[in-house]
Amino acid sequence: MPAADPLPDVLVAVPAVILACQTGAWLMRRLGQPPVVGEIATGIVLGPSLLGWIWPAGLHWLFPDTVLPYIGLLGNLGLLAFMFLVGLELDLGTLRGHSRTAITVSQASIALPLVLGSLLGLGMYGSFAPHGVGRADFVLFIAVSMSITAFPVLARILTDRGLYRTPLGALAMACAATDDVTAWCLLAVVVALSTSGSPYEAVTAALLTAGFLALMVGLGRPLLARWASRAGRVPDGIGMVVLFSGLCLSALITDRIGVHALFGAFVFGVITPRGSRTVERCAEQLRAVTLPVLLPLFFVVTGLRTDVSALAGDPVQWLWGLAVLAVAVIGKWGGSAGAARATGRPWREALAIGALMNCRGLTELVVLNVGLELGVIGQDLFTVLVLMALLTTVVTSVALSRLVGPAPATEEPQVHEVQAA
Repeated sequence: MPAADPLPDVLVAVPAVILACQTGAWLMRRLGQPPVVGEIATGIVLGPSLLGWIWPAGLHWLFPDTVLPYIGLLGNLGLLAFMFLVGLELDLGTLRGHSRTAITVSQASIALPLVLGSLLGLGMYGSFAPHGVGRADFVLFIAVSMSITAFPVLARILTDRGLYRTPLGALAMACAATDDVTAWCLLAVVVALSTSGSPYEAVTAALLTAGFLALMVGLGRPLLARWASRAGRVPDGIGMVVLFSGLCLSALITDRIGVHALFGAFVFGVITPRGSRTVERCAEQLRAVTLPVLLPLFFVVTGLRTDVSALAGDPVQWLWGLAVLAVAVIGKWGGSAGAARATGRPWREALAIGALMNCRGLTELVVLNVGLELGVIGQDLFTVLVLMALLTTVVTSVALSRLVGPAPATEEPQVHEVQAA
């Protein structure tokens, strides 16, 4: 008997997820929160944490087993496109005039969470590490997960509040840009160590990654710049084919190297030249599909992996959850604010920078899903870390309202940053 066609179920699940996430994003925007907070929360609500708890049959009807692989595949394509857009929007030129403070703050906001996260990971290893996972892999992943800043969410928050082109906004963007590059390189190291079976394989992956980066910067960037300078004479469809094919091939290379496909898409975005009308138009078209259509599928996949109800009966896990939240806030907010203050910034501005650097959003979810797929963390710790990402993102807007005033009541901003993510 032939297997049932999954297409009808997919055609039900996909629009349901998109509409639900858009509704959640709209509600959070009305409450002064970044839309991603609503999208993350919607993903959790549609999973076993709420829908599966109050109506298991409804969860199974909406997301039958035959549908999940297709939703996951579409969500992963959305993630690859998203990482390309993040790399494309990452403008290291923001460091001009802020290089000393930005480097100091960004490195402090990486170093302190790494140290505190390593200590936390050592304490959690016996209780949370899946069977067979090495202590070093687990501890290093927890350390990196504590060090993430959501560059796209930060840009959206600054824009919504009219702070994007202020000295505070420029400095925060410079710090986040440096932080983002460092964090993704650290994640690449973690993935390489976790997937390699021996030190030789880990060293080989590191050398191949260095060669890939050198090739992309030395050859790929000039070729793309030459193409972009002549792209005005070709249809936008051809431009989209070039960019999307390039990000997919870059992702394939890093996936084969062993440092995850997302890293390749990010690097391709970084080396893609800015300022070309063709590139800007193609990026806008890609953004218009990725953010409202494909990324919600990633949120629901994350929600299906998150089961808050499983933690309800274990107060010890909630205590560990509080410890995770404390380490995340102290390490990121405290490290960033302390470093900003040490460079001569006023306390209020330093605390505002710390609050912005403490925002984790979608970027943290990407890292956590990588860890879960690698088997470095289990579902219980995954749930704890997802809740941490949600709470630290919510706190960012609340803290900024206290430190720099409420967001102005304006129309929906028209910006080029990776919005709503």
